[in-house]
Amino acid sequence: MAWLYLFVAGLFEVGWAIGLKYTQGFTRLVPTLFTGISMVVSLSLLGLALKSLPVGTAYAVWTGIGTIGTAILGIALLGEPAGALRLACIGLIVAGIVGLKLVSA
Repeated sequence: MAWLYLFVAGLFEVGWAIGLKYTQGFTRLVPTLFTGISMVVSLSLLGLALKSLPVGTAYAVWTGIGTIGTAILGIALLGEPAGALRLACIGLIVAGIVGLKLVSA
């Protein structure tokens, strides 16, 4: 169950990271509320996952999911570049997350 909490926490991290872009410096109410709620949910689920997962592993996976999701949505929604080297680096982050999962039964 801890890995599920961690995965969902990572998805909410993506939500607040992308949400920050749409707040326009916290001047827009709805995106600001969405971002704040996403932050609270993300950190709460991370806290639940940390009850049974090692902190180093959980934090690395949480930030990795956030990084991957944010980078992909940046490409898809915000027109950020999707060069081969950038995509390869995202792939390395995925490999790191998979590796941490495999060694952290």
